[in-house]
Amino acid sequence: MRVIGIDPGIVTTGYGVVDEENHRLIYVASGSISTAAKQPLPKRLKKIYDELLAVFQAMKPAAVAVENTFVTKNFQSGLKLGQARGIALLAAEQYGVPVFDTTPTEVKQAVVGYGAARKDQVGVMVGRLLDLKSPPDSDHASDALAVAICYLHSARIWELTSRSAVSGGLPARRAHPL
Repeated sequence: MRVIGIDPGIVTTGYGVVDEENHRLIYVASGSISTAAKQPLPKRLKKIYDELLAVFQAMKPAAVAVENTFVTKNFQSGLKLGQARGIALLAAEQYGVPVFDTTPTEVKQAVVGYGAARKDQVGVMVGRLLDLKSPPDSDHASDALAVAICYLHSARIWELTSRSAVSGGLPARRAHPL
């Protein structure tokens, strides 16, 4: 299964592509989409949309996972971040793949084992989990890879709990759509 994780941002949106084969995580690609601060917001959002669609078309994911925005002290920054997230959701929906959402705490918990982990800790664990020689170049790419890893770990858990519920004893849970 191939998943693209997205760390949305108006200045920089990170993406990370991870495959899972036989319960093994495999790094495929990662990068960032940067926009110019001097450009009007609609042009910046369109650039994010266009480049994400190009990544989806090139990478052909089975699913896309997008990190949910966090509450910020700066209302304007939070609003712009939410708009970038909305563009990522729209691009994934337009491409026609299932779209899932996860919180920063869930991502850190899945990758590091601690929901309040620092960015450098996330980067180191992403590197280890994907057997990279060094952590990803940018925090945005690292965070996006972590989002993809979180989704893949969660999908495995959903699959196992679905099987357990069917095989006996546990109350039925909604199965993961993949």
